[in-house]
Amino acid sequence: MISHSRRHCVVELQALPARIGQVRRIVSAQLRHWQLDPLIDRAALGVTELLSNVHRHAQPDKVCTVEIELRLGRLTVSVHDSDPRLPVRRETAGLETCGRGLALVEALSEAWGARPLENGPGKVVWFSLRAAPTAAAPLRTVHLGAKKPVREPARPVLAAVDAGPVVTGVPVSVSAGPRPG
Repeated sequence: MISHSRRHCVVELQALPARIGQVRRIVSAQLRHWQLDPLIDRAALGVTELLSNVHRHAQPDKVCTVEIELRLGRLTVSVHDSDPRLPVRRETAGLETCGRGLALVEALSEAWGARPLENGPGKVVWFSLRAAPTAAAPLRTVHLGAKKPVREPARPVLAAVDAGPVVTGVPVSVSAGPRPG
């Protein structure tokens, strides 16, 4: 079930790998709708880590609720599940491939935490990001000959990647052609 209001969205699901990708797309679409495009990558990565933890650790089942809320300039993403055990952020060595989820959430967010559910067994794990609606592009200085500098919207810089671009883990083919002016 998906329900949402102007600044609140709730998704109930079973935390299975296929569902996690769907929730990433839902979160991304909701943030685009709220004009919070700069937060999409961090929010999608954070929710992926929290849902992966539910998939790996939650008992007795993998049923959970993802909630995103925009209030007072802050986006909060939370995952509620029925396992009462609170997560513990582990210190990990550089090459470990497991146990880094909460460290990643901590690194990408302004704040994060976990607390027991108030109404019954379970917990909520959450993180928050400072949010501001997408505004006009930032201005950059452009020198036009001997004239005074002119302020104009900044243009995104494109970088080449040897292995080709990757979007949400899916390789994308790119064809060479004239660059837009």
